[in-house]
Amino acid sequence: MTSLLNSDCRIKVSSVLNRETTLYGKQFLTDNSEETCWNSEAGTPQFIVIDFGRKVNIDTFQLMFQGGFVGKTCQVLAWTDASEFVDMMRFYPEDINPLQIKSERQTTSRVKIVFESSTDFFGRITVYKLDIIGQDA
Repeated sequence: MTSLLNSDCRIKVSSVLNRETTLYGKQFLTDNSEETCWNSEAGTPQFIVIDFGRKVNIDTFQLMFQGGFVGKTCQVLAWTDASEFVDMMRFYPEDINPLQIKSERQTTSRVKIVFESSTDFFGRITVYKLDIIGQDA
């Protein structure tokens, strides 16, 4: 099993804090640096969509949040052959900084991670690391 996130993947986010994409943009989700992050604007829900550009077998999700800006209630949706998102899993991250790992097996070409609520009063989400582990289908 390896990271499914590569240069072929397209990532879309719901928002970027103050539209400062050079400081807080989606490119920092997968740069493997603990110095950079994606920051959302205020408001819920927030989301991240990953289009793998191919069918993949997902095994594990890895997320590292900034404590205090954590998605309290999260839903992961998987893209189907019928061209729609369906519920894959729900998870409830802890309000902590260390890497959090959630296992869920699914074959899909696209996923959407929805942060329905946040530990931040204003609904902001801060993610320092996102990785999805699995293999090509």
